[in-house]
Amino acid sequence: MKIYNTLTRKKEEFQPRVPGKVGMYVCGMTVYDYCHIGHARVMVVFDTVARYFRHKGYELTYVRNITDIDDKIINRANEYGEDFTALTQRFIDAMHEDERALNVLPPDAEPKATQSIPAIIAMIATLIDKGLAYVGTNGDVFYSVSKFKDYGKLSGKNLADLQAGERVDVDQAKQDPLDFVLWKMAKPGEPSWPSPWGLGRPGWHIECSAMSTCCLGNHFDIHGGGMDLQFPHHENEIAQSEGATGETFVNYWMHNGFVRVDNEKMSKSLGNFFTVREVLKQYQPEVVRFFILQSHYRSPLNYSDEQLNDAKAGLNRLYTALRDVEAVGALLAGDYKNRFEQAMDDDFNTPVALSVLFDIATELNKAKQPKEIERAGQLANNLKKLGDLLGILQNDPDAFLKGKVTHEVVAALVGGGSAITGTAELTRGNSWIEQKILDRSEAKKSKNWALADQIRDELKQQGIILEDKPDGTTSWRRE
Repeated sequence: MKIYNTLTRKKEEFQPRVPGKVGMYVCGMTVYDYCHIGHARVMVVFDTVARYFRHKGYELTYVRNITDIDDKIINRANEYGEDFTALTQRFIDAMHEDERALNVLPPDAEPKATQSIPAIIAMIATLIDKGLAYVGTNGDVFYSVSKFKDYGKLSGKNLADLQAGERVDVDQAKQDPLDFVLWKMAKPGEPSWPSPWGLGRPGWHIECSAMSTCCLGNHFDIHGGGMDLQFPHHENEIAQSEGATGETFVNYWMHNGFVRVDNEKMSKSLGNFFTVREVLKQYQPEVVRFFILQSHYRSPLNYSDEQLNDAKAGLNRLYTALRDVEAVGALLAGDYKNRFEQAMDDDFNTPVALSVLFDIATELNKAKQPKEIERAGQLANNLKKLGDLLGILQNDPDAFLKGKVTHEVVAALVGGGSAITGTAELTRGNSWIEQKILDRSEAKKSKNWALADQIRDELKQQGIILEDKPDGTTSWRRE
């Protein structure tokens, strides 16, 4: 298995620190708002990585943190007039609903910053003792970037160039403009914790250093996150962690690419910012997951209706192949499994892995005849099992194609005030469709071809595609 390592800027053969075991830490969400499509990409990408490691037989410990204290959280809580813990718990619950909707399995550990204060304080104290951190003139504790000789090795940034591009802080609280905060002194009315340097709260970067090393040890295999975190967040994590422990922090750094909306950077200021819940008003959760997997995780992901509709069409094609076939028989044998694993072993190349699923679907459609019923069942089984490694194709094919919301979480999102179409509404709609199909069948029996065509066109205008065979309309699906 090869993984592209951001630290070395090349693909490397994966060698776990401990044979048969993998420790992976991924930077999670700052919980002051609903998850957006960029968060969804991080969730789905590293869930797929985790699924595949386990398929390969590794004993994986997957840690994804929650940042539940920072400036944005405090500001939002003040804006809403509520305690910050109530705000963060509400958005943590919403995040869990979103990830379940996207069939993202929970991480093995999900540490919170507010529950990690003792470890954070201990790491800061070690950095001060080693001369790598200091108390600034404003009482905040800062990391002294110039004291860490390897600063910039992850991002490729040169310390001298960074210093030349920085202006000196007006308040002169830092010894160097590049130094970053480890502990912030509390302002009146802000949440705070006692420390050797007074009441305050941790800086963002130190939280992840403390939480990752507490869960996985000073030195572990993989650290992941969005490409936007490479600098300064992950660069600062390396400086803090290696400065405190004297050990290599992480062997492989994985970063997923940016999400763009209609080829523009996603931004609230541009008005092209979409939460997961907003997207699920239009598309089934599995379509969104499939859309994310259609691009390699390191490539930019362009969100648009056209791309989502293409994903829906592709998923429809796979589910259509699975329809009316019982998955049985031989499991994951032969060329398809080998090709799928070759793709995933090559830096988790999900687009190529998906192409293997489409090849299985093509062969499965050809095998749908009485004399090949056993082979069809085996192909369907392989399609579902390989799909499961990507977190897809586990719904009932007929229910998916008819647009039924089969995942319990979507109903929970409806209850939470989302405008997602609910199961009951879809069921009523499906009853109307079934009646229309019966009316069309009766019209055809009476040779009233004009009425039959009229009903077919009426259904098509509603996005309903009928699948006719010589013995009548056997099934239907939503376009």
